[in-house]
Amino acid sequence: MTGLFPEETPLKDRPLAARLAPRTLEEFAGQTAILGPGKMLRRLIEADRVASLLFFGPPGTGKTALARLIAERSKARFESLNAVAAGVADLKKAVETARMHLGSGQRTLLLVDEIHHFNRTQQDVLLPYVERGDVILIGLTTENPSFYVNAALLSRFTVFEFQPLPEEHLASILDRALSDPERGLGQYALDLEPEARAHLLNTAGGDARRLLNALELAALTTPLGMDGRRRIPLAVAEESIQRRSVRYDRSSDEHYDHISAFIKSMRGSDPDAALYWMAKMLEAGEDPRFIARRILICASEDVGHADFRALLIASAAVRAVEFLGMPECRIPLAQALTYIACAPKSNAAYLAVDAAFREVRQGPRREVPLHLRDASMDKESRGHGKGYKYAHDFPGHFVEQEYFPDPVRFYEPTEQGDEARLAKRLKELRGKKTRP
Repeated sequence: MTGLFPEETPLKDRPLAARLAPRTLEEFAGQTAILGPGKMLRRLIEADRVASLLFFGPPGTGKTALARLIAERSKARFESLNAVAAGVADLKKAVETARMHLGSGQRTLLLVDEIHHFNRTQQDVLLPYVERGDVILIGLTTENPSFYVNAALLSRFTVFEFQPLPEEHLASILDRALSDPERGLGQYALDLEPEARAHLLNTAGGDARRLLNALELAALTTPLGMDGRRRIPLAVAEESIQRRSVRYDRSSDEHYDHISAFIKSMRGSDPDAALYWMAKMLEAGEDPRFIARRILICASEDVGHADFRALLIASAAVRAVEFLGMPECRIPLAQALTYIACAPKSNAAYLAVDAAFREVRQGPRREVPLHLRDASMDKESRGHGKGYKYAHDFPGHFVEQEYFPDPVRFYEPTEQGDEARLAKRLKELRGKKTRP
């Protein structure tokens, strides 16, 4: 059996997070939505009827711990690979060995950590073995498998999503680490001040490994006091965990999820939410030009004529980003997004252009009427421009004439903000026409 840690590594020499890995389902913290009493995954584990599984979610949420727990409970032979280091030859060797053991009646549970690093060829190597049931495959990934695991292999998995651990579950892990003298830090006689405890739990961001690594660092670097205790104040906790890590990868679905939340917050008139999502993206290194473009689109798509100033402000923000760069450009970006979030909303122009495109693609073919055609060269010979009425020559600078054969209405202005003025004028103009 190939373990997740080499057998020769003594327990005392393993990191705290590894030492505290749950040994039973009862010790496992979090993920009650998929692992609570009566849930399908728990029933499969307890009955030792696990088929191929895929666990995905943020780091430190228990994916590896649960995979190890399954392996230890299972009667199957266990082997693990890390997709970062393993190649096609390693994969083939592992699955062929599994087939050999299957011939003698023993199944193999193959764990592939960071499976999103496997390319299509490597994933295709696994497919027939998983399909035939030669191996029980457990894949682990921090990325959405819909983006990184091909559809054929993904369809052979039962997929479970892991969520960041809530604070109460992190607190129970922290308490166990402080009190357990064998697997935890109980022998260190630690006194974790309330402010330090709160900071560690808050800054861990739902990541148990990050929490335990910080606690272990604080314990190892804090000297004994005169009373034989190690006191960890807030300052030590802050140094140990430092800055909260931002989970955001510009090449993954996190990128699309965050920009979606950002746009929907502006559209929903919530400037505070929009500011938070923008700050998180910029903190994680997102290109501010990408955010500026989304603000520009939102100004037109979601505010439109309800406030004509929104597009002007967004356009100015785009130019400011190019001129200033980070970190200063965060200020005009914030100005633009807060204005757009607070502005009245209308998507009438957006709906109108989409309707026009549908008509071009699906409606009857229309040619430009002769009187609207360019008259610079063919006025006499082909009648281009003949009969055209110049609007400025008529009262109100408006005259009825055909601009659109078999006309269809696309633009229906709303009564929101500045667009109400356009709606009133367009209603008057349309009222003067003999047909829509």
